[in-house]
Amino acid sequence: MDTLTRRRFLFASSGLATIGLAGTAGLVTWNDLHRAAAATPLPVGNKILVVLTLYGGNDGLNTLIPYADTAYHDARKDFGYDGDSVLRLDDSWGLNPAMKGMAQLWQQQKLAIVRGVGYPRPDHSHFRSMDIWQTASPTSPVNTGWIGRWLDATGDDPLRAVNIGTVLPPLAVGAKTTAAAFDISKAKALPADLAGAFTGLGAADPADTPAQLLVARSYCSERTVAGTFEPITDGADADEGDPDTESPAGEAGGQSDLDRQLQLVARCVKARVPTRVYTVSLGGFDTHADEKATQERQLGEVDAAVSGFFTALQGDPAADDVILMGYSEFGRRVQANASQGTDHGTAGPVFVAGAGVVSGFHAEAPSLTDLDNGDLKATCDFRSVYSEMLDRVLGADPSQVLGSDVAGLGVLS
Repeated sequence: MDTLTRRRFLFASSGLATIGLAGTAGLVTWNDLHRAAAATPLPVGNKILVVLTLYGGNDGLNTLIPYADTAYHDARKDFGYDGDSVLRLDDSWGLNPAMKGMAQLWQQQKLAIVRGVGYPRPDHSHFRSMDIWQTASPTSPVNTGWIGRWLDATGDDPLRAVNIGTVLPPLAVGAKTTAAAFDISKAKALPADLAGAFTGLGAADPADTPAQLLVARSYCSERTVAGTFEPITDGADADEGDPDTESPAGEAGGQSDLDRQLQLVARCVKARVPTRVYTVSLGGFDTHADEKATQERQLGEVDAAVSGFFTALQGDPAADDVILMGYSEFGRRVQANASQGTDHGTAGPVFVAGAGVVSGFHAEAPSLTDLDNGDLKATCDFRSVYSEMLDRVLGADPSQVLGSDVAGLGVLS
């Protein structure tokens, strides 16, 4: 058997090898390594940001529905929603009928909706558009995400940001620091002697290149997360069922993938894990054909997960500290296509939920008749939303992360 040298370890880890180190899906459980690495519990009163990414380009016009606008019905003759179908928020706007929990948050004044959010010179590519949203750099590609740059600016505690899932999104990667990746469903135990060897291999060395140093830091961060989360995740499978056999959201006894992610976040918040940012995600929003049923199913999963998350926090002293922000890389075009769906568009709504929001609509709604080659014209730069999350939730200077002074919107009180 080949000797596992430190050089081989770092090379394999940086290549996202199948052994699953440095935050990738792996072979480590919460019972094995660094139980003593648990950090100081997060005091109540420290704000917590949960970033929800909806991959695929969610159709904002069939999510936040301008049911009183005749231009909407003209463009969506076969799969639009009328005033009797939507969950009415006021005399002009309503939520998709699958979003009953979000409608309750609105009634409880715990939901803010930012309309017309986008970026300059929009791009219809999923990859480029999501890259722009996650790096907060609309004019030129960069190698760091907006949460990653916040991590770079605020210390070296690996628990400051945690991605629920084994693949780090670009938003969570900084120049010298990354968020920790966390996955309870695929972790396996290592023998004690091998665990000790890996710990030594992951230690920093003065001869490391910058890339090797980042890998070593990432590995140590993941081990710290494992030790800290172990008391929270012990028995999670027994409580929540087998992740590979569970039924979809809404079925008796079942949880969706997003629901499981957010329920884990809720458990962490209540356990005072010292994490300020959690990132969760759900895909499946690229609705080029047969959109209505598909999107309702996806939005129903989001709705059940988000409302269940806030229900799980009820009564906890830290419940009022949590803000959830949900976004997608772009909206869809106004006009339906020939396949009962919609194609890639531009601006869409961003949802911000929690006890600390200024409930209601924010930013002007885009016109459905004054279009840019069939696309909505954005009325709000997405960095204005990020600026407020950084300032009001994380207590950071937005200019250090966004590269310029961007005014907030008054979404948070």
